[in-house]
Amino acid sequence: MINISMSRVAAMNIQYRYYPLSKFLDDAVDNGLVNIELWGAAPFFHLEDMTYLQVKAVRHEIERRGLNPVCLTPEQCVYPINLGAATREERFRSLKFFENHLRAAAELGTKKMLVTTGWGYFDGSNRDEAWKWAREGIYDLAELAKEHGLTLALEVLRDDESNLVYNLPTLKQMLTELDHDSVGGMIDTIPMAIAGESPADYLNALGDRLVHVHFIDGTPGGHLAWGDGNLDMERYLREFSDGGYQGFLSLEITDGRYYMDPTASLRQSVERLREFILS
Repeated sequence: MINISMSRVAAMNIQYRYYPLSKFLDDAVDNGLVNIELWGAAPFFHLEDMTYLQVKAVRHEIERRGLNPVCLTPEQCVYPINLGAATREERFRSLKFFENHLRAAAELGTKKMLVTTGWGYFDGSNRDEAWKWAREGIYDLAELAKEHGLTLALEVLRDDESNLVYNLPTLKQMLTELDHDSVGGMIDTIPMAIAGESPADYLNALGDRLVHVHFIDGTPGGHLAWGDGNLDMERYLREFSDGGYQGFLSLEITDGRYYMDPTASLRQSVERLREFILS
């Protein structure tokens, strides 16, 4: 038996990038979901263009539908956000970017924000230095997160996205060096599969320090609706259940094929989940 309920599934809004936020929120409700993960980017939540009152207005739109924001995920996988950057100016800008989003996360009423390490040069010439800068930046963010009662979810990226935290050993090393209660590990099933790892590997290594999951299908690449890839999603669910995972499974569906009809991709994944987990 898979001991995970639909109350621990969250919708995410990346594939809705050409639609208003209201459509995404309404679709979450229409699919019987109670949780969302908010992707912090235009047109939904581009914080650099927002006032405090606009942040509060987004919270109102979420709350009036009875939805629970479980994580804020500011867009950070594209230049120029990089905590491990070689230049002081880029590191400073990246740190301030995350600090502002942490404060916004507190205003939204969520208890979690996703963060990544960034990267060093891919020729390896400054990898150790980039690791140090990323660790120091995340530690500073963890101190601020603690003040606001938030947890940082440190995501494992693919090895073509980062040469710092890109698999279980590097995640475990970073968490050990940080040694901070306000930082936990998180996985995306795509980088996990590409690295040849499994949910059981992470749960055996991290236990309750695994605080968040992006649960999507792939080939193994891509971020696809369940059924459009070839990953063993049912096995993953069983491993999360058997390993005692207590966090959320968030549907980070990002592939461009879904942009015209994001509703169908969300519905497809939710319907597949309902075949296997508790209502």
